[in-house]
Amino acid sequence: MAKARGRGKPTRRRDKKGGSGSGRRKPCPFCRDKQEQVDYKDVPTLRKFVSEKGKIRSRRITGACRRHQSQISTAIKNARELALLPYVDPSGGREDDRGRRGDR
Repeated sequence: MAKARGRGKPTRRRDKKGGSGSGRRKPCPFCRDKQEQVDYKDVPTLRKFVSEKGKIRSRRITGACRRHQSQISTAIKNARELALLPYVDPSGGREDDRGRRGDR
């Protein structure tokens, strides 16, 4: 009799198989500098947390803690309201019209 498949030792999905990334989060840039509040007037710092298309980057990308990430998003929204930051990419998000759909 042949053994049925999958009856051996169960494999765990969370086991790392030599993939890149150490699994360690980078420290929050505001906690690292002992900064309590995120200022909406600090435009060069806020630009680091906005993508090329104008979207607010996620915590996973920025490395900010939960508290500072919510302050970042509020500061970006305030800066946009006061025209310190743009809402969208000035070029319309298009480079050589590659991603444009003509039928819509």
